[in-house]
Amino acid sequence: MFSPNFNQMDWSISWDESSLNAYKEVFRALCLIPILHYVIAFMVIWVVFLYNFLEFHFFQGFFSGFRGAPVALTFHPTSHIYHGVVSKCKILHGRYLATPWLSSPHFQTAFLNFFGNPPAFSYRRQLFHASDGGTIALDWLTSSDISRGAFEVNHTISKDDTTPLVVVIPGLTSDSTSSYIKHLAFGLATHGWNVVVSNHRGLGGVSITSDCFYNAGWTEDARVVIDYLHHQYPKAPLFAIGTSIGANILVKYLGEDREKVPVAGAVAICSPWDLLIGDRFICRRLLQKLYDRALTIGLQGYAKLHEPRYSRLANWEGIKKSRSIRDFDNFATCLVGKFETVDTYYRRSTSTPYVLNVSVPLLCISALDDPVCTREAIPWDECRANKNIVLATIKHGGHLAFFEGITGSRLWWVRATDEFIGVLHSSSHMHKKKLMHLQTEITEQKASIESSIDQGPYVNVREDGMVAAVSSAHAGNKSVEHFTGLGSIQDKTVLATEQTQQQTETKSDVAGSGGEVSGECSSLQRIKCFDVITASKRWLDHLLFRKNGKSVWLLVYIAIITSWPILGSALRIFSSKKKLRKFSAATSHRR
Repeated sequence: MFSPNFNQMDWSISWDESSLNAYKEVFRALCLIPILHYVIAFMVIWVVFLYNFLEFHFFQGFFSGFRGAPVALTFHPTSHIYHGVVSKCKILHGRYLATPWLSSPHFQTAFLNFFGNPPAFSYRRQLFHASDGGTIALDWLTSSDISRGAFEVNHTISKDDTTPLVVVIPGLTSDSTSSYIKHLAFGLATHGWNVVVSNHRGLGGVSITSDCFYNAGWTEDARVVIDYLHHQYPKAPLFAIGTSIGANILVKYLGEDREKVPVAGAVAICSPWDLLIGDRFICRRLLQKLYDRALTIGLQGYAKLHEPRYSRLANWEGIKKSRSIRDFDNFATCLVGKFETVDTYYRRSTSTPYVLNVSVPLLCISALDDPVCTREAIPWDECRANKNIVLATIKHGGHLAFFEGITGSRLWWVRATDEFIGVLHSSSHMHKKKLMHLQTEITEQKASIESSIDQGPYVNVREDGMVAAVSSAHAGNKSVEHFTGLGSIQDKTVLATEQTQQQTETKSDVAGSGGEVSGECSSLQRIKCFDVITASKRWLDHLLFRKNGKSVWLLVYIAIITSWPILGSALRIFSSKKKLRKFSAATSHRR
């Protein structure tokens, strides 16, 4: 009665033995395969894994004949910046082909930071002191510093120099010695531009001299430096270029100040745009976490340079233990910048909400495979809605890299930037700063009244009696429009406004109507007197126009114009008294 169970057991044992024998046969067969074949197979699998993990695109370029990827442009359909400037830029309408042996955004980004092939040259250092006591290092490289391959350092720029000036705002923990900054500065200076790199506080070998540190949304330093350069070199068209965090700062500054910025044009390279999205992205994958850790180490090194102040203002122990950018911002940036939370800091420092307010011609360049600043944060709709912005996106390029050529000695975005600002400079689409009040302009320029008078017979007489030369204004309007790069303020002047003349004439009438016998002057005599004054003014105007540049005639003109009310009153009183005497004498004779 137990035979069925025994049969089933025998069958299972035999099945296990056959399975084991099969595995043994497979193992014996695998042992017959040479070890070299296993090594090759392992290498193939490893290469395929790395090819996808590191996002290589070599074979894509190979099968396309290494033609490169086209540049995608996003802009408003009626954008005058695109139709008048970008449409003439051949590089932006061409294709970008990455250096074949750097066909990976991670390889490009790493090569830029560790090698970069930067050109060799020296800057001229200038220290700028902010109103809060902070010190900013301005590193200059002028077109005159580069002459026939020889570097002539310490060449100064005259105040009347009309060579276009480019202000560069570096990225996070970067300064003027960074490879990509040197590529940019050298490329622009070679093509005839004057370049100044505005280093962040505490970078470029300069100590922190105040309790104010820079951060991703700190626009005040860019504002004061750009205003200083604009007033120091009023004849030079001013352009601004921001890279990475510097691009975020630049766009935010342009959106905050709108039409008041003295910048003729700007370029934003690889901006993070939305810091909240960037914070989520950089800790998403293993590779991004490596970048996060690398940037954190850079921030800790920056904090180490200024340990005394960070120890007093922030959580130094937390800074040393930070393992991510978010940790550093929590223990350092938020405490120094008085932000409630890290998300609050990111939200307030994001440049995306300011994109629609940008009133300056702005070219934005981003790589879709940027391993640091994700494509998810790019404000496509905002850029498309603003007529002043053109967004150029490239399929490959990494973060601030875009190497091209077999040797990888050039950066594509440097050439594209140089071409864009060159075409913009030669066009009529440069931004024109609008000043809302004449007094503001004169105060900022710190021009004396005497020197203003000596430069031309055209003046503006204000209500407080002050006389000053002005740049360009419509009659009867106090607003002044300054044309960046089209000449000095002294060369553009305007005549006294009609409003002031009317006030002067009104005062003449009021002064002439006073006195003991003003009631006895006939209306006809007053009209004739007024005609004499008006004719005299016109004659002096004509005479002074012919004597352009003679400050003596101008002073005589002003003296006569301002004294006519008193002289007119005296003449009327004298004439009225004389007539009264004749009238009294005639009356007495009749009696």
